[in-house]
Amino acid sequence: MGRTLQNTMINLGLQNACDEAVYQLGLDIEELEEIEEDAGLGNGGLGRLAACFLDSMATLGLAAYGYGIRYEYGIFNQKIRDGWQVEEADDWLRHGNPWEKARPEYMLPVHFYGRVEHSAAGTKWVDTQVVLALPYDTPVPGYMNNTVNTMRLWSARAPNDFNLRDFNVGDYIQAVLDRNLAENISRVLYPNDNFFEGKELRLKQEYFVVAATLQDIIRRFKASKFGSMESVRTVFDSFPDQVAIQLNDTHPAMAIPELMRIFVDIEKLPWSKAWDITKRTFAYTNHTVLPEALERWPVDLVEKLLPRHLQIIYEINQRHLDHIASLFPDDVERLRRMSLIEEGGTKRINMAHLCIVGSHAVNGVAKIHSEIVKTEVFKDFAELEPDKFQNKTNGITPRRWLLLCNPGLAELIAEKIGEDYVRDLSQLAKLHEFVDDDLFIREVAKVKQENKVKFALYLEKEYEVKINPSSMFDVHVKRIHEYKRQLMNCLHIITMYNRIKRDPVKLFVPRTVIIGGKAAPGYHMAKMIIKLINAVAHVVNNDPAVGSKLKVIFLENYRVSLAEKVIPATDLSEQISTAGTEASGTGNMKFMLNGALTIGTMDGANVEMAEEAGEENLFIFGMRVEDVAELDKDGYDAQQYYERLPELKQAVDQIQSGFFSPNEPELFKDVVNMLFHHDRFKVFADYEAYVKCQEKVSELYLNSKAWTKMVIRNIAAAGKFSSDRTIKEYARDIWQVEPSDLKIPPPNEPREGAEDRTPNGTAARA
Repeated sequence: MGRTLQNTMINLGLQNACDEAVYQLGLDIEELEEIEEDAGLGNGGLGRLAACFLDSMATLGLAAYGYGIRYEYGIFNQKIRDGWQVEEADDWLRHGNPWEKARPEYMLPVHFYGRVEHSAAGTKWVDTQVVLALPYDTPVPGYMNNTVNTMRLWSARAPNDFNLRDFNVGDYIQAVLDRNLAENISRVLYPNDNFFEGKELRLKQEYFVVAATLQDIIRRFKASKFGSMESVRTVFDSFPDQVAIQLNDTHPAMAIPELMRIFVDIEKLPWSKAWDITKRTFAYTNHTVLPEALERWPVDLVEKLLPRHLQIIYEINQRHLDHIASLFPDDVERLRRMSLIEEGGTKRINMAHLCIVGSHAVNGVAKIHSEIVKTEVFKDFAELEPDKFQNKTNGITPRRWLLLCNPGLAELIAEKIGEDYVRDLSQLAKLHEFVDDDLFIREVAKVKQENKVKFALYLEKEYEVKINPSSMFDVHVKRIHEYKRQLMNCLHIITMYNRIKRDPVKLFVPRTVIIGGKAAPGYHMAKMIIKLINAVAHVVNNDPAVGSKLKVIFLENYRVSLAEKVIPATDLSEQISTAGTEASGTGNMKFMLNGALTIGTMDGANVEMAEEAGEENLFIFGMRVEDVAELDKDGYDAQQYYERLPELKQAVDQIQSGFFSPNEPELFKDVVNMLFHHDRFKVFADYEAYVKCQEKVSELYLNSKAWTKMVIRNIAAAGKFSSDRTIKEYARDIWQVEPSDLKIPPPNEPREGAEDRTPNGTAARA
């Protein structure tokens, strides 16, 4: 979520008033804003997307709730020591959190372990351990519409009789200390992005948020006029008309068997009725195609922790497979592929399959990704129910990612086309009229330059490095992962360095290369990549022959509040994942909106950015999805590129020989070995095209006016990538609710008839 203060002031239209009031008190609002901790309750794009969606849902007047876990410790703070990443605990609640309000009156029990009893009266889950879920509510204000939604985060609490009601009469002290075991559930965020780690505590977290949330939703449904008790049989008939639940990846997939358990075991609905309601309630968003990221929980772990849920999953699977078998008799291979249970070795539950079978809609997050989902990853399911599969291209909130972080540019745009674009970003297209306006061109360049100077000062203060604000700011910020190919950027840096050394008097367009992002603590290769970047930076930044032509900076502890500083100052945005691996990306959109040009592959939303702006207004290079498939078919041979490309060979040899690690020549042998022998993401295959494309970037940067005109064309084409547009599509195509741009009356005005203005139905995102 990042910081809340400035976002709240902007959405309430109070920023100028607050600035002035604080100034009158002899304080600086910016200094105050810098004191607030980021709420870092997610890992990367998926978590930030949820935050943008909350802003858009409130702005569009949807009655929506964001549900999650109130982690005591969020994503770790990253320190760089001697070039290595070191993790520190993110004690973000140390000074309290003024934006949250605990709601103990809505505390709910969540059950674990135990056993299942079948009897004539029905099925019961008994002898369980109970953990209490305490909700904390954070307001989510819409933009200038007097709407405030709620983000409800659950915190784990041990019941007061925890470990005291059973036979250990003796050790009272130990029993109280053991309360920590229950409360550990909401202690810490697992720091993996695009990687599945099948730990018991993680599964507990996933079920904890799901069980508390579903109870909360059902309580609210029963209390509303729609849940009135006309006849016991039909109480839940209107449930899918009143409630929509969007599953943000498979992490809340246990909601499907949990809702079935509530309907069948507790509310005594017949299975087929319960299943119909469940399917119509859930929809699933897929966020990745990387196999190592797909959740596959071991059956024995689920059996121990959630025995009733395993039985329900088996029943769902049996009926699912019976249906497939009736359509494809004797196709046992298809049954194996489509089963929710993977046999062979340890039996596992494929959570994505559970989500597809238990939802009425499945979507990817960019056109190219949704195609891959349909034709490759979940091909069998899409053939069975083609209408279930949709695309919803991601977006970003223009409130945080333009108004808040780049007020200079936001104001400049408002002067030209008015202020309405903030709620309707498609209006940015009107800027096309000014692409040849010399004054506007100069003003856009001036705002960028001011942002660069400001960021350069920040870097000087934080990193004690002097950087040249007229150099091209070439920025690559995102989680560190092999598929995102920070290594390819690193090879380009080494290549630029070697060119400067080879011909020191030749014209070289000065660059400041900024790379930032966190590596999962257990991801060895990602940590080696960070060390390599810092080792290269050390050599480059201390070579007098290079001077101010090339500087390399690794941005420590990349997070939302740092993104808000670096993105407005960026000239070149690096979006260079191997085609077919980045589901969408959203950083790409933030850079585009803030006047950076993109160098990128035809991957994720880059494809649609090129479609909107014209491919000639992005620096597109490298293999397409088809080329990658072709290479896989023929077999990727890294050695061949190494031998054919002298500059690539030189760079790799330098890494291998210890040129960048003279005290430990073997330091990067794992990295080099990976590049040659098991590089799934084919860095060498795109190296040549990447370097050539970077030459075109440098050439254009020399012509400031032509560069800025291309920037304006990009900003004018960024309208599609508002999360407001994304949410309107979810609302209409999946949730069946109508967004409203009605501004409800402020609380000091009478509200007769205000209820008629509220759209029916509730959308909840878990």
